[in-house]
Amino acid sequence: MRVFITGMSGFIGSHLASRLVAQGHDVWGTYFVKMEIPALAPVKAKVKLLHCDVRDRGQVTGALRRARPERIYHLAAQSFPTVSWKYPALTVDTNVLGTVNLFEAVKALRLRSRTVVAGSSASYGFVTADEVPVREDHPLRPLHPYGVSKVAQEMLAYQYWKNDGLWANTARIFNTTGPGKVHDVCADFASQVARIEAGRQRNPMRVGNLSPRRDITDVRDQVGGLEAILEKGEPGESYNLCSSRAIAIQEVLDRLVKLARARIEVAVDPGLLRPTDEPVIMGDNTKVSARTGWKPAIGIEKTLADSLDHWRRKLGR
Repeated sequence: MRVFITGMSGFIGSHLASRLVAQGHDVWGTYFVKMEIPALAPVKAKVKLLHCDVRDRGQVTGALRRARPERIYHLAAQSFPTVSWKYPALTVDTNVLGTVNLFEAVKALRLRSRTVVAGSSASYGFVTADEVPVREDHPLRPLHPYGVSKVAQEMLAYQYWKNDGLWANTARIFNTTGPGKVHDVCADFASQVARIEAGRQRNPMRVGNLSPRRDITDVRDQVGGLEAILEKGEPGESYNLCSSRAIAIQEVLDRLVKLARARIEVAVDPGLLRPTDEPVIMGDNTKVSARTGWKPAIGIEKTLADSLDHWRRKLGR
Protein backbone atom coordinates (compact mmCIF):
# COMPACT_ATOMS: atom_id res chain seq x y z
CA MET A 1 0.00 0.00 0.00
CA ARG A 2 1.24 3.51 -0.80
CA VAL A 3 1.30 5.70 2.30
CA PHE A 4 1.96 9.44 2.63
CA ILE A 5 3.10 11.14 5.86
CA THR A 6 3.18 14.92 6.08
CA GLY A 7 5.84 15.89 8.59
CA MET A 8 7.65 12.56 8.27
CA SER A 9 10.89 14.07 9.55
CA GLY A 10 9.24 14.87 12.88
CA PHE A 11 9.33 12.72 16.01
CA ILE A 12 6.04 10.84 15.53
CA GLY A 13 6.35 10.87 11.74
CA SER A 14 9.77 9.21 11.78
CA HIS A 15 8.65 6.46 14.15
CA LEU A 16 5.53 5.94 12.04
CA ALA A 17 7.62 5.69 8.86
CA SER A 18 9.80 3.01 10.46
CA ARG A 19 6.73 1.02 11.47
CA LEU A 20 5.13 1.24 8.01
CA VAL A 21 8.34 0.35 6.17
CA ALA A 22 8.70 -2.73 8.38
CA GLN A 23 5.19 -3.75 7.29
CA GLY A 24 6.22 -3.56 3.63
CA HIS A 25 4.36 -0.39 2.62
CA ASP A 26 5.56 2.07 -0.04
CA VAL A 27 6.18 5.08 2.20
CA TRP A 28 6.30 8.68 1.00
CA GLY A 29 6.52 11.76 3.19
CA THR A 30 7.39 15.41 3.53
CA TYR A 31 9.80 17.54 5.49
CA PHE A 32 10.04 21.30 5.89
CA VAL A 33 13.29 21.75 7.80
CA LYS A 34 15.80 19.04 6.96
CA MET A 35 17.33 17.50 10.06
CA GLU A 36 18.80 14.26 11.27
CA ILE A 37 16.16 12.16 13.03
CA PRO A 38 17.45 9.01 14.79
CA ALA A 39 14.23 7.04 14.27
CA LEU A 40 14.26 7.78 10.53
CA ALA A 41 17.91 6.84 9.96
CA PRO A 42 17.40 3.05 9.62
CA VAL A 43 14.73 3.47 6.92
CA LYS A 44 15.83 6.70 5.23
CA ALA A 45 16.98 4.85 2.11
CA LYS A 46 13.64 3.04 1.90
CA VAL A 47 11.31 6.07 1.94
CA LYS A 48 10.66 8.88 -0.54
CA LEU A 49 11.15 12.15 1.31
CA LEU A 50 9.93 15.34 -0.41
CA HIS A 51 10.44 18.96 0.63
CA CYS A 52 7.07 20.61 1.16
CA ASP A 53 5.78 23.72 2.93
CA VAL A 54 2.17 22.83 3.75
CA ARG A 55 1.30 26.54 3.70
CA ASP A 56 1.87 26.45 -0.07
CA ARG A 57 -1.01 24.70 -1.85
CA GLY A 58 1.02 24.23 -5.00
CA GLN A 59 3.74 22.36 -3.13
CA VAL A 60 1.18 20.18 -1.33
CA THR A 61 -0.62 19.37 -4.58
CA GLY A 62 2.67 18.61 -6.32
CA ALA A 63 3.78 16.22 -3.60
CA LEU A 64 0.46 14.36 -3.58
CA ARG A 65 0.42 14.24 -7.38
CA ARG A 66 3.76 12.42 -7.30
CA ALA A 67 2.82 10.03 -4.51
CA ARG A 68 -0.88 9.39 -5.25
CA PRO A 69 -1.28 7.65 -1.88
CA GLU A 70 -4.00 5.36 -0.60
CA ARG A 71 -3.41 6.43 3.01
CA ILE A 72 -2.44 9.85 4.40
CA TYR A 73 -1.17 10.65 7.88
CA HIS A 74 -1.33 14.43 8.34
CA LEU A 75 1.26 15.19 11.02
CA ALA A 76 2.93 18.38 9.70
CA ALA A 77 2.35 21.20 12.17
CA GLN A 78 3.76 23.94 14.35
CA SER A 79 3.40 21.78 17.42
CA PHE A 80 4.66 23.82 20.38
CA PRO A 81 2.17 25.73 22.58
CA THR A 82 4.90 28.06 23.83
CA VAL A 83 5.85 28.97 20.24
CA SER A 84 2.19 29.58 19.42
CA TRP A 85 1.96 32.36 22.01
CA LYS A 86 4.90 34.11 20.37
CA TYR A 87 3.93 33.33 16.76
CA PRO A 88 0.14 32.82 16.61
CA ALA A 89 -0.15 33.70 12.92
CA LEU A 90 2.57 31.21 11.94
CA THR A 91 0.84 28.53 14.00
CA VAL A 92 -2.55 29.12 12.39
CA ASP A 93 -1.07 29.36 8.88
CA THR A 94 0.84 26.10 9.26
CA ASN A 95 -1.79 24.06 11.04
CA VAL A 96 -5.08 25.38 9.67
CA LEU A 97 -4.16 26.60 6.19
CA GLY A 98 -1.90 23.56 5.81
CA THR A 99 -4.86 21.26 6.50
CA VAL A 100 -7.07 23.13 4.03
CA ASN A 101 -4.34 22.82 1.41
CA LEU A 102 -4.06 19.09 2.00
CA PHE A 103 -7.79 18.41 1.62
CA GLU A 104 -8.11 20.75 -1.37
CA ALA A 105 -5.26 18.87 -3.05
CA VAL A 106 -6.89 15.50 -2.32
CA LYS A 107 -10.11 16.84 -3.80
CA ALA A 108 -8.46 18.38 -6.87
CA LEU A 109 -6.50 15.21 -7.63
CA ARG A 110 -9.57 13.02 -7.03
CA LEU A 111 -7.64 10.76 -4.72
CA ARG A 112 -9.56 7.97 -3.06
CA SER A 113 -7.34 8.03 -0.01
CA ARG A 114 -8.08 7.84 3.71
CA THR A 115 -6.66 10.58 5.95
CA VAL A 116 -6.08 10.74 9.67
CA VAL A 117 -5.35 14.19 11.07
CA ALA A 118 -3.07 14.50 14.09
CA GLY A 119 -5.17 16.40 16.59
CA SER A 120 -4.19 17.12 20.18
CA SER A 121 -5.36 16.91 23.77
CA ALA A 122 -4.66 20.66 23.75
CA SER A 123 -8.06 20.99 22.11
CA TYR A 124 -9.67 20.28 25.50
CA GLY A 125 -7.80 23.09 27.24
CA PHE A 126 -8.77 23.78 30.83
CA VAL A 127 -10.01 20.62 32.53
CA THR A 128 -10.71 20.37 36.24
CA ALA A 129 -9.72 17.37 38.34
CA ASP A 130 -13.34 16.18 38.58
CA GLU A 131 -13.68 16.18 34.76
CA VAL A 132 -10.98 13.59 34.07
CA PRO A 133 -10.52 11.23 32.38
CA VAL A 134 -11.66 13.32 29.43
CA ARG A 135 -13.89 11.69 26.83
CA GLU A 136 -14.29 12.81 23.24
CA ASP A 137 -17.62 14.51 23.99
CA HIS A 138 -16.02 16.89 26.50
CA PRO A 139 -16.22 20.64 25.62
CA LEU A 140 -13.27 22.00 23.66
CA ARG A 141 -11.81 25.03 25.50
CA PRO A 142 -8.22 25.48 24.25
CA LEU A 143 -5.90 27.78 26.20
CA HIS A 144 -3.44 28.84 23.49
CA PRO A 145 -3.28 29.42 19.71
CA TYR A 146 -1.85 25.94 19.19
CA GLY A 147 -4.89 24.37 20.85
CA VAL A 148 -7.24 26.57 18.82
CA SER A 149 -5.50 25.50 15.61
CA LYS A 150 -5.92 21.83 16.53
CA VAL A 151 -9.65 22.28 17.08
CA ALA A 152 -9.85 23.90 13.64
CA GLN A 153 -7.93 21.02 12.04
CA GLU A 154 -10.31 18.35 13.26
CA MET A 155 -13.35 20.46 12.31
CA LEU A 156 -11.91 20.68 8.80
CA ALA A 157 -11.51 16.89 8.69
CA TYR A 158 -15.17 16.57 9.66
CA GLN A 159 -16.28 19.22 7.14
CA TYR A 160 -14.44 17.67 4.19
CA TRP A 161 -15.92 14.26 5.05
CA LYS A 162 -19.47 15.57 5.35
CA ASN A 163 -19.40 18.05 2.47
CA ASP A 164 -17.05 16.42 -0.03
CA GLY A 165 -16.99 12.77 0.95
CA LEU A 166 -13.24 12.82 1.64
CA TRP A 167 -12.60 10.00 4.11
CA ALA A 168 -10.98 11.62 7.17
CA ASN A 169 -10.92 11.36 10.93
CA THR A 170 -8.85 12.72 13.81
CA ALA A 171 -6.57 11.32 16.50
CA ARG A 172 -6.49 13.54 19.58
CA ILE A 173 -2.93 12.79 20.62
CA PHE A 174 -2.05 13.22 24.28
CA ASN A 175 1.50 13.73 25.60
CA THR A 176 3.83 11.51 23.58
CA THR A 177 7.45 10.76 24.38
CA GLY A 178 10.12 8.12 23.93
CA PRO A 179 13.61 7.60 22.52
CA GLY A 180 14.65 10.50 20.30
CA LYS A 181 12.13 13.02 21.61
CA VAL A 182 13.24 16.61 22.18
CA HIS A 183 11.46 19.62 23.62
CA ASP A 184 9.19 17.89 26.10
CA VAL A 185 9.52 17.49 29.84
CA CYS A 186 10.55 13.81 29.75
CA ALA A 187 13.22 14.44 27.13
CA ASP A 188 14.43 17.58 28.88
CA PHE A 189 14.79 15.80 32.22
CA ALA A 190 16.44 12.74 30.63
CA SER A 191 18.92 14.86 28.67
CA GLN A 192 19.85 16.88 31.75
CA VAL A 193 20.43 13.72 33.80
CA ALA A 194 22.62 12.29 31.02
CA ARG A 195 24.59 15.53 30.73
CA ILE A 196 25.21 15.70 34.46
CA GLU A 197 26.34 12.05 34.41
CA ALA A 198 28.73 12.87 31.56
CA GLY A 199 30.10 15.97 33.26
CA ARG A 200 28.71 18.23 30.54
CA GLN A 201 26.28 20.03 32.82
CA ARG A 202 26.64 21.15 36.38
CA ASN A 203 24.05 20.59 39.07
CA PRO A 204 21.33 21.58 39.63
CA MET A 205 18.90 20.40 36.99
CA ARG A 206 16.61 23.22 35.90
CA VAL A 207 12.91 22.39 36.07
CA GLY A 208 9.59 24.18 35.71
CA ASN A 209 6.24 23.48 37.33
CA LEU A 210 6.29 19.95 38.77
CA SER A 211 2.70 19.79 40.01
CA PRO A 212 0.75 19.16 36.74
CA ARG A 213 -0.29 15.60 35.97
CA ARG A 214 -0.05 14.36 32.41
CA ASP A 215 -1.29 11.39 30.41
CA ILE A 216 1.94 10.19 28.76
CA THR A 217 2.16 7.50 26.08
CA ASP A 218 5.21 6.00 24.40
CA VAL A 219 5.59 7.01 20.74
CA ARG A 220 5.97 3.35 19.77
CA ASP A 221 2.45 2.78 21.05
CA GLN A 222 1.09 6.01 19.57
CA VAL A 223 2.06 5.19 15.99
CA GLY A 224 0.20 1.90 16.31
CA GLY A 225 -2.81 3.88 17.50
CA LEU A 226 -2.63 6.21 14.50
CA GLU A 227 -2.63 3.24 12.17
CA ALA A 228 -5.55 1.65 14.04
CA ILE A 229 -7.63 4.83 13.76
CA LEU A 230 -6.92 5.18 10.05
CA GLU A 231 -7.68 1.54 9.27
CA LYS A 232 -10.50 0.76 11.71
CA GLY A 233 -11.90 4.11 12.87
CA GLU A 234 -15.00 5.78 11.46
CA PRO A 235 -14.75 8.78 9.11
CA GLY A 236 -15.70 12.11 10.65
CA GLU A 237 -14.95 10.88 14.17
CA SER A 238 -12.31 11.95 16.70
CA TYR A 239 -10.50 9.50 18.97
CA ASN A 240 -8.35 10.02 22.04
CA LEU A 241 -4.90 8.45 21.76
CA CYS A 242 -3.81 8.21 25.38
CA SER A 243 -2.88 5.86 28.19
CA SER A 244 -5.88 6.68 30.43
CA ARG A 245 -3.39 7.21 33.27
CA ALA A 246 -1.99 10.46 34.66
CA ILE A 247 1.46 10.85 36.18
CA ALA A 248 2.70 13.94 38.01
CA ILE A 249 5.68 15.72 36.45
CA GLN A 250 7.28 15.39 39.88
CA GLU A 251 7.06 11.60 39.57
CA VAL A 252 8.66 11.69 36.11
CA LEU A 253 11.54 13.64 37.63
CA ASP A 254 11.82 11.31 40.61
CA ARG A 255 11.94 8.21 38.39
CA LEU A 256 14.71 9.64 36.21
CA VAL A 257 16.73 10.83 39.20
CA LYS A 258 16.46 7.30 40.60
CA LEU A 259 17.85 5.91 37.32
CA ALA A 260 20.76 8.36 37.36
CA ARG A 261 24.36 7.21 37.76
CA ALA A 262 25.36 10.45 39.46
CA ARG A 263 24.09 12.68 42.26
CA ILE A 264 21.35 14.95 40.91
CA GLU A 265 20.27 18.26 42.43
CA VAL A 266 17.11 20.07 41.30
CA ALA A 267 16.13 23.76 41.17
CA VAL A 268 13.02 25.47 39.79
CA ASP A 269 13.82 27.96 37.00
CA PRO A 270 11.22 30.78 36.79
CA GLY A 271 11.99 31.08 33.09
CA LEU A 272 10.52 27.62 32.51
CA LEU A 273 7.14 28.47 34.04
CA ARG A 274 4.30 28.96 31.53
CA PRO A 275 1.66 31.74 31.65
CA THR A 276 -0.98 29.04 32.09
CA ASP A 277 -0.56 25.34 32.81
CA GLU A 278 -3.42 22.87 32.77
CA PRO A 279 -3.37 21.18 36.23
CA VAL A 280 -4.27 17.78 34.82
CA ILE A 281 -4.51 16.27 31.34
CA MET A 282 -5.79 12.71 31.22
CA GLY A 283 -7.85 11.08 28.53
CA ASP A 284 -10.24 8.18 28.28
CA ASN A 285 -9.23 5.73 25.54
CA THR A 286 -12.39 3.63 25.77
CA LYS A 287 -13.71 4.81 22.38
CA VAL A 288 -10.61 3.97 20.35
CA SER A 289 -10.12 0.69 22.20
CA ALA A 290 -13.71 -0.41 21.60
CA ARG A 291 -13.60 0.54 17.92
CA THR A 292 -10.10 -0.66 16.97
CA GLY A 293 -8.80 -2.84 19.79
CA TRP A 294 -5.82 -0.53 20.35
CA LYS A 295 -4.36 -0.11 23.82
CA PRO A 296 -0.89 1.11 24.84
CA ALA A 297 1.46 -1.66 25.96
CA ILE A 298 4.67 0.15 27.00
CA GLY A 299 4.82 1.37 30.59
CA ILE A 300 6.27 4.69 31.73
CA GLU A 301 9.20 2.90 33.40
CA LYS A 302 10.47 1.51 30.09
CA THR A 303 9.76 4.74 28.25
CA LEU A 304 11.85 6.82 30.66
CA ALA A 305 14.65 4.24 30.85
CA ASP A 306 14.85 4.01 27.04
CA SER A 307 14.79 7.80 26.72
CA LEU A 308 17.63 8.17 29.22
CA ASP A 309 19.66 5.48 27.44
CA HIS A 310 19.09 7.32 24.15
CA TRP A 311 20.64 10.48 25.60
CA ARG A 312 23.52 8.51 27.12
CA ARG A 313 24.31 7.03 23.69
CA LYS A 314 24.01 10.45 22.10
CA LEU A 315 26.57 11.78 24.57
CA GLY A 316 28.83 8.76 24.07
CA ARG A 317 28.23 7.25 27.51
